[in-house]
Parts: sequence; structure tokens; C-alpha cells
Amino acid sequence: MALHDAPLGKASEYPERYDAGLLFPVARDENRRRLGLADGRWPWFGEDLWQAWEVSWLRHSGVPAVAWAELRFPAASPAIVESKSLKLYLNSFNQTVFSSSEQVKETIARDLSSACGAAVQVVMHSVDVAGEAEGRPEGFELIDDEPVSDVVYEYSSDSLQAGGDLVTEQLCSHLLKSNCPVTGQPDWATVLVSYTGPKIDRSGLLKYIVGFRQKQDFHEHCVETLFTDLMEACQPSRLTVCARYTRRGGLDINPWRSTEPDGGAGPRLVRQ
Repeated sequence: MALHDAPLGKASEYPERYDAGLLFPVARDENRRRLGLADGRWPWFGEDLWQAWEVSWLRHSGVPAVAWAELRFPAASPAIVESKSLKLYLNSFNQTVFSSSEQVKETIARDLSSACGAAVQVVMHSVDVAGEAEGRPEGFELIDDEPVSDVVYEYSSDSLQAGGDLVTEQLCSHLLKSNCPVTGQPDWATVLVSYTGPKIDRSGLLKYIVGFRQKQDFHEHCVETLFTDLMEACQPSRLTVCARYTRRGGLDINPWRSTEPDGGAGPRLVRQ
């Protein structure tokens, strides 16, 4: 199915009865070919962690239940799921009876795995348990006040550079912004870069991140662009890039790509 057929950016009915057919898969291949990557040969480990904050269904008594869910899509899956279609799909649970939270979890995992072509992990959480959120993960250094000249709001990797002694660092910027390629709506994120290699010029990295400000791309492709650009320009021996995006429509998307299989998305941040 072509992306212009997706529900994103269009007026939609919000069904309240369960319907797995609402999910709209989007193949990953086209965006990766734009990065010069051959099919099936990705230079990373990773996943896309979605946090769904509006999950509800009916118990047998007719009384609703609510929860929030973590949805983990493997980066190697052939497809992602278009975000509005996932929201419509989750809303289709609202007036449907399920026997338990476990049945809801198993249903979501089955349907998402079928849609994206790989096993999706689902964890359900009670909304009555307080979660912890951080400004930035411990050990990460903020680069947002680094001096930058000639700021350009246009994507380019030209400012990325590294050299000198080998270091191990964890860097953070709250200034990543991109735009949805379908609706043009802004997407805001904190980007986390952890690496070992020649020391990355922080001003150049900040200028590069700011250059995404008018870039139109999905969350996952922005992170894959960040990863491939940093690998090419800075030549680290170890690299993890994660973007923790803010919530829109009850969902936030947090992709990470890494040279390490256990790179991870890190903790939930205060803007989520």
C-alpha cells in the first residue's frame, strides 16, 4: 500500500469495536535506500520503542479498564506501522470486551507482528503506578549551550567532525525537531549519542542537529540518518543513537540504532 493511502492527515472515523484491519504497514526499504543501504544489510542493532498512553477496553462487567503499553518493534522488521493507523487501531478496543489485560496484550502483539512482519513485544502497565521520568539520563552531557555560528535550518552533515584522542562520551541535546512528511506537523525530541572514538566536535554536532529543524522525515528515519552520518563522518568504534520523541495523539516513538545489541532507548524523559 502507498503512503498516500494511509489515514494520516485525513479526517477519520474513530471506531470503537476491535478491528485489526485498521493497521497500515509502511515498508522501511525506501528510506534506507536513500541512505545508500542495501536491502537486509543494516549497520546497526536497534528497535523502535512506542509508548501508547491511551489503551482502554471493557471488562465482562461492562466497566472499562485503562492501561498504557510499551510496544517494541525490531529495527529489522520489513515494515513499520503508520502512527495514526495505530491510534485508530487502539481506539477500536474501547467498546470491545476482553477477559483480561493479558488477552489485550496478546491481541496487540499478534496484530502488530503480523502487520510489520516481525515479532513485536508488548508490555502492559497500570496507570495507577507512578513512573519515573528524567530530564536527561545520568552521565549524559548537554551540548545545547555550545557556541554555534552560521546556524542553518537545513539538513546537512557537513558540520560533523571528530579528531584527536579517543574518548568515550555520552552527549545529549533537547533541540532535535523534524516535521512529519505527510502532515507537516512538528515532531520534537531529545537526542542521545553515546560513543567511543575520536572526540566529536560538540559545536558541529549541535549545528548538525539544529539543521533537522525543517527536515521532513519519520522518527525512525531521522535516527537512522543520524546514525549513518555520525558513523561516516566521525568513525567511532562504538555508537548508539536514540531519539526520545514527545507524545502526539497519545503515542510517543523512541527509535534507537546501535553498533551494540544492547544499546537501548534509555529512560522515559520529562517531555513524555
